[in-house]
Amino acid sequence: MMLRYALQTIRDRKGGFLGALLALMCAAALITACGTLLETGLRGRITTERYAAAPLVVSADQNVHRTTVKHKGNGKTKTKHKAKPVAERAWLPAATADRVRAVEGVHRVVPELTFLAEPLDDGTKAASADRPSYGHSWTSAPLTPFALVVGRAPSSADDVVIDRGLAERAGLTAGDRLTVQSTGTPRPYRISGIAAPAPSDGGADAGTDAGAGTGAGTDLTHQTSLFFTDAEAQRLAARPGRVAALGVIPVTGTDLGRLEQRVEEALSGTTAQVSTGEDRGPVEFLNAAGARIKLISMGGAMGGTALLVAVLVVVGTFALSIQQRHRELALLRAIAATPRQVRRLLGREALLVGAAAGVMGALAGLPLAAWLHGRFIGLGAVPASLERTPGVFPALAAVAVTLVGSWAAARISGRRISRIRPAEAMAESETGPDRPAWGRIATGLALLVGGLVLVAVLGILRTEAASTPVTFLAVVVLATAVSLLGPLLVRSAAALLSGPLRSAGPGGALATANLRGHAARIAAVVTPLTLLIGMTCTVLFLQPTLDSAARTQAREGTRAAAVVVGQGPGIPSAAAERIRTTPGVVAATEVVRTTVRVGLDKYTVQGVTPAGLSSTWDPDVTRGSLAEFTAGADSAAISELAADRLGLGPGDVLRLHLGDGTPATFTVAAVYARGLGFGDLTLPHDPVARHMDNPLATTVLVASDLARDELAAEVARFTEFPGLAVLAPTAVDRLQADRQQANAEVNYLAMGLVLAFTAIAVVNTLAMSVSERVREFGMLRLAGATRRQVLGMLRIEALAVLLLAAVLGTGIALAVLTAFSVGMTGGAAPAVLPLGYAAVVGAAALMALVATALPGRMALRTRPVEVAASRR
Repeated sequence: MMLRYALQTIRDRKGGFLGALLALMCAAALITACGTLLETGLRGRITTERYAAAPLVVSADQNVHRTTVKHKGNGKTKTKHKAKPVAERAWLPAATADRVRAVEGVHRVVPELTFLAEPLDDGTKAASADRPSYGHSWTSAPLTPFALVVGRAPSSADDVVIDRGLAERAGLTAGDRLTVQSTGTPRPYRISGIAAPAPSDGGADAGTDAGAGTGAGTDLTHQTSLFFTDAEAQRLAARPGRVAALGVIPVTGTDLGRLEQRVEEALSGTTAQVSTGEDRGPVEFLNAAGARIKLISMGGAMGGTALLVAVLVVVGTFALSIQQRHRELALLRAIAATPRQVRRLLGREALLVGAAAGVMGALAGLPLAAWLHGRFIGLGAVPASLERTPGVFPALAAVAVTLVGSWAAARISGRRISRIRPAEAMAESETGPDRPAWGRIATGLALLVGGLVLVAVLGILRTEAASTPVTFLAVVVLATAVSLLGPLLVRSAAALLSGPLRSAGPGGALATANLRGHAARIAAVVTPLTLLIGMTCTVLFLQPTLDSAARTQAREGTRAAAVVVGQGPGIPSAAAERIRTTPGVVAATEVVRTTVRVGLDKYTVQGVTPAGLSSTWDPDVTRGSLAEFTAGADSAAISELAADRLGLGPGDVLRLHLGDGTPATFTVAAVYARGLGFGDLTLPHDPVARHMDNPLATTVLVASDLARDELAAEVARFTEFPGLAVLAPTAVDRLQADRQQANAEVNYLAMGLVLAFTAIAVVNTLAMSVSERVREFGMLRLAGATRRQVLGMLRIEALAVLLLAAVLGTGIALAVLTAFSVGMTGGAAPAVLPLGYAAVVGAAALMALVATALPGRMALRTRPVEVAASRR
């Protein structure tokens, strides 16, 4: 009976339930998209390309590990093991191959060298800029397997074999010359042959004869491969006595599972890892494996924020819907419906709407997830080798969350109408409640205090990774407090604005009366608009606040007269040495950048050449001495943020794992203030660069007596180092901004979906609020108000609502951004861009006016007499 009545109610009040349906559907789509990203991070497939013909791959451990033992009071212990990935490729001792060769069932062990090898077009532009390019030794060709389609294998140090994809994209053929930028000076090579992947022959050697497998394989899609002689590959890899991986080709008919066990037993006591099947992909594509963690973090943060926003928006939408049905529900109470029956009715209505919205939203979320994944790939946040995993679990979770959320929102919103006496319900249906319930006020005040506590916590957090989730949580908690305290805030605003509104004529007087008499309805509109303005301002100005401080520190801390940059993958040390020995040059500082692990925590690090460092760099040392840093090969300088987190100071020992996981120990010589501009840690150049996949300098800071034009003319003579450019010192500022831009774009895209959902909720709530006031408009028309006056009243109401929401949203964003700025930069100076802020408020105003005017005009189409004669 109750279910049939719920269905009848939904059919008769389609307009009232349409708003709730739209809000729930958007929430389900957003949760499905975020859940798909999260699932991709957890289970996303990374398909191997280079190791396709090697069923078993041995590689170095790509993680840093920490084991902690907790002693419990009852004498027992609890062991906890954690692992975090390193930033660069970890390499194996070459002698590991001897152990694997001795294992029964192994036909062949193929050592793999993977190193930077960027082909240059005309010596300046990368010919393979659309994908990463790696060099290998030709003896590792069977791992794919690669087979020659044109030409011959490399036989001298001047030869290179390129893959067919590069040859087609760059228009190259056998016999052409190709300049390759690897780990040292760019060098021209003669293309001796062109190779392409061929089908595996079950373990036989491949890639030895010209023409073998011609046209039979599929070209690599996620990388470019260049092959050199073994001796040249070892020279370019610059890792003597080490290999990137070992490809194991088994004897035909060998059981792969048993072979894996035997290889693991042979490698017992080492840190080598054995991978088969899909586990080979993460060994080949280290950036894809690292992107998994980023997607998990990003999907979880987006999903959590979206869920909080969705709960707030959906509860507000249902509250408005139930307010509009107050008279109907009061009549049910008056004809002896029990509180339990009213709650059951509202719950069943919500479940019906939630089920329909959940299914439609989940279906819409799947293409949204695909688009979002594609955009992340386009921005470089996620490599294309990490395939999206469109599982059923995110969609099911979205439907479940929508069902539970809609049911809970309806029960919470209908709690008051189901509890009060029928006579009171009838009275409130005409005038509205005198004040919010004490429980609602108490909860709102508690959330307000909680939000302020989060703001205070944000002011002492000193890492972006920790502070960003707290930032958005603080915005949502404070907006929720506004939602609960909304009626009181609206009445206070009405009292303050009564004078200016009355001066606007009859429309202003009517708007003032509505603000006072229908505070709950107006509050339901203020809440999503406040959330939209507060969240948008926070998203827009969070990264600029960090960027502005970082750029200022980088600019003020650069003493160099010029900055040399390269157009390829970097600047070789030989080029920096040529600059250093140029007459008139006082000092030239090479800078490489990567990340290291201190314990399991990740820190940004720059490696700098110590000679003449004080002439090119001023990090604003607050403790210790930069002279001590430049005097010792095992010295380190650390930022104040890192020093506080690690509890270190001058003279203390800093233990860390370098980019490839190699443990190292340094002595802290100096602590500096400009950590945002130059990174958490500063170490000597050589130990950092030796453990990086790309050891080339990103920049060279030059202190010189020469004018910049004169220095540029000198550098232009370095014909063996093409693509070098001499820029003004302010270029450090721009380069710092470029490094931050990719992260900013990803954050904008991720939070843009949440903001789009909030904007839809704003329009939806405003339209619902206006469309249900047909009877009120009709009575105003019968009382003598003109159509123009009623529309003027709506516009003034919308502007009053916008003003209140703008004040509240701006206050929330300003408090949160100021606390973020204090925690991250040490100063209460958030970077608020006036034009950006004006655009936010302008867009909110446009949405408010349009979402008010269109439903208002439609509501005024009905003649007043017909409205008065119709049933309410």
